[in-house]
Amino acid sequence: MNPTVLAIGAHYDDCPFGIAGVLLQAVRRHYRVVILNLIGDYTAWVPVQGRAAQLIETSISAARGRGIEMRFLNCASMQFEANAETKAAVAAVVAELKPQIAFMLWHQDRHPDHEATAAICKAALRGVRRLYAYDNGPGHTIGFEPNTYVDITAEWPSAMEWLGELMSFVHRRPYDPQRPDGPLATKETLARYRGLACGVKYAEALWASRPYPCEIF
Repeated sequence: MNPTVLAIGAHYDDCPFGIAGVLLQAVRRHYRVVILNLIGDYTAWVPVQGRAAQLIETSISAARGRGIEMRFLNCASMQFEANAETKAAVAAVVAELKPQIAFMLWHQDRHPDHEATAAICKAALRGVRRLYAYDNGPGHTIGFEPNTYVDITAEWPSAMEWLGELMSFVHRRPYDPQRPDGPLATKETLARYRGLACGVKYAEALWASRPYPCEIF
């Protein structure tokens, strides 16, 4: 069986925004990639009112089309916390998948959903040796100091297309790669900045929970 990568976010777009390139790269290298989103109840979210079920379907379909499995728990935004129940729900997925590599949100954030998710993941992913935290952009993440960079230049068009597909559904407008706006413009600015930090065109940055040996040549 192919080794498994598990990426966990609070919302449907956290992983496609934060680490789309990394996950697409893992698919290309024949890993099994699974995304787990804690929030699966979007019925009260105004941008998709009346379309909450379609948002879930669109998110799952967009991931599947890129070789990634996406799952949702049944939490609602601002209505869950890091308690025994949520930790057990995430731990059950971890026990089922037995991931060799896992990704979680950075623990300091302006959005309570992100901070709660990070706290849950910290408990549920304790047994995963290769654990990385990712950021969610300057509008959310606080105090993120990466120690790992991934060159995603080859995956860049597909990463933007994935995020663009999700944003198009939410905002009810077609995706135009020539005119990135909102989250896409933020993602491009961040990826270029991370690329400048490590000498490539586009990069995504991570914080490794412990040092890992790597092959230089």
